[in-house]
Amino acid sequence: MTTRPDPSDDHADEAPETALPTVPVSFARGAAVIEAQLKTLPGRPGVYRMLNAAGDALYVGKARDLKRRVASYIQIDRLANRLRRMVAETTAMEIVVTHTEVEALLLEINLIKRLMPRYNVLLRDDKSFPDILITADHRAPQVTKHRGARSRKGEYFGPFASAGAVNRAIAALQRAFLLRSCSDSVFEGRTRPCLLFQIKRCSAPCVGRIDDAAYAELVAEARAFLSGESRAVQQRLVRQMQQASDALDFESAARLRDRIRALTQIQAHQDINVEGVAEADVIAAYQAGGHTCVQVFFFRAGSNYGNRAYFPSHDRQIELPEVMAAFVGQFYENKTAPRAVLLSHEPAEATLLAEALSLTAGRKVELLVPQRGDKRRVIDHALANAREALARRLAENSTQRQLLEGLAKALGIETVPQRIEVYDNSHIQGRNAYGAMIVAGPEGFVKSAYRKFSIGKLREATPAEPAMPAATGAAIEAGAGTATTDIPADDTVASDAKIAAATTPEPERLAALRLQEPAAAAPMGGDDYGMMREVLIRRFQRALKEDPERERGMWPDLVILDGGQGQLSAACQVFADLGIADVALVAIAKGPDRNAGRERFFLPNRPPFSLEPRDPVLYFLQRLRDEAHRFAIGTHRAKRSKLIGQSLLDEIPGIGAKRKKALLLHFGSARSVARAGLADLEQVSGISQTVAKKIYDHFHAQG
Repeated sequence: MTTRPDPSDDHADEAPETALPTVPVSFARGAAVIEAQLKTLPGRPGVYRMLNAAGDALYVGKARDLKRRVASYIQIDRLANRLRRMVAETTAMEIVVTHTEVEALLLEINLIKRLMPRYNVLLRDDKSFPDILITADHRAPQVTKHRGARSRKGEYFGPFASAGAVNRAIAALQRAFLLRSCSDSVFEGRTRPCLLFQIKRCSAPCVGRIDDAAYAELVAEARAFLSGESRAVQQRLVRQMQQASDALDFESAARLRDRIRALTQIQAHQDINVEGVAEADVIAAYQAGGHTCVQVFFFRAGSNYGNRAYFPSHDRQIELPEVMAAFVGQFYENKTAPRAVLLSHEPAEATLLAEALSLTAGRKVELLVPQRGDKRRVIDHALANAREALARRLAENSTQRQLLEGLAKALGIETVPQRIEVYDNSHIQGRNAYGAMIVAGPEGFVKSAYRKFSIGKLREATPAEPAMPAATGAAIEAGAGTATTDIPADDTVASDAKIAAATTPEPERLAALRLQEPAAAAPMGGDDYGMMREVLIRRFQRALKEDPERERGMWPDLVILDGGQGQLSAACQVFADLGIADVALVAIAKGPDRNAGRERFFLPNRPPFSLEPRDPVLYFLQRLRDEAHRFAIGTHRAKRSKLIGQSLLDEIPGIGAKRKKALLLHFGSARSVARAGLADLEQVSGISQTVAKKIYDHFHAQG
């Protein structure tokens, strides 16, 4: 929006400052350029642009009277310091005359969004918002997230504040109405129900577990719920549950009870609502330290569709009404405003702004500043959120925030990641295989969230029924940074094995030979892709089971894999099988000769690329990868060190230290004991016939 330097204008945003004793030469040159334009300017509405020597826009403004407005910029004693700097940089001006002031305002907003002049208030993070789409071009409608033009046939509900808000809503719809979320191609290819059916989040219309008529009823109930008829839907389900219970159909009653419980939880999450307003946006701004945070809450069909914080870029001297006016105008430049917009502060030129929004929406749009009642309570809630968000942003480590923002830009991620998970595996030809997950965020490494995975558990399950991780944590073992040895990530595992074999005492070295024998627990051998697949399946199956609503902070915004295209393909397949489509993936492969600084990055549906060798984002990604490598190799070494001190004889029940020593002294090695016959074992001092038979049966169970 335009800053009002003219004190005769009712909307002047800055008080006159003390006149400078002398006029700087640079300002005089800029003022001369503006004064030359005044000779041909009309007294009509329009938009003006101030350009620097490179032809870039410094400032875009609109005016009801162009001649009067532009003339105010040459009165140096009436300008704020930032406007003096702007005039000093001006070398040219461009003028566009419009029919009305509303047209001038709309053109100004459009030019600001397109040109991003640095002396204007700028809303830089202004992406489109996602919707929920219930398709209408398939016999079994799909509920899915949609962004962009509403070109596909179906019903759209939104906008939602973020992809996370949409995902939570879709998860709730799946639990309450059992609608499918898979794509049409996956739907047509199913031969048996998927995991979502097993956890009661889909009715499996793909394999006929529900007929078309019954599924259509579920879709109708979901539409009614999203349209604001949640209470009517819940009451109808309560009646159906009672009828099923009276008919002694307790299985059906239990299913209806679970659906009612899901609806109740959804309604419980609507912690704030606007009484009597079915469609509105709530916009609250808080300013401190020369920075502003604007919180936007979306209310549709009487429900809260989430909120998002914005931090517009502006000069520290600009007051809140001016920031609010600029924000509202730019925010609705590429989206339709609702019928009511509730504001915490009166924006500059509110009447003109409301007229412009109404013209764009094709219906009346009201800008309201509630002073009391339920609407004011909602404004106060939004203001509290804005104040807390601004405090967090100012308290964040600026370097870490810049790195995360640079990472999001380099990888093309929509939002700055708040939780990053990095995965790596460590093993020697499949032996003692461990996967590692490290976590990083705005505060740095979150070592309390590190996890290690003993690889091999899913491979023991049948192909038709994948093993589910235990809820107690046995499937995913907790491991913070303090549980590992801080060993340099560039040490090689293979060389460690040779050194250990050459330097350990004889009994331990004999036991270490076991590492070279076939192991049933590692049928994959050195299959890195299979190991990565198992780790991700266990990690995200557990997340789906324990945090399906994504409320406990278990879900990452970005997953980084130590590997190349193969690891990325394995991860993409796992995510597709589990129905996860909103977690960003990237794989990091070392460059030629495994040189640090020449890494290649692999993303889905995008050619590999590299970053500049001195790019700070590259160093940040290297740190993340090296930390994951350190944690993985430390976990692997701890397990291997433990096994080095063990013997094949330790696995035999009833064989203690004395008998083990007698066997090793007699045969020379544990492997010789395993190959010995029953008569030979009976010759050992202290080994009875019964114990000899037990030892022989242990090593010859198959024969």
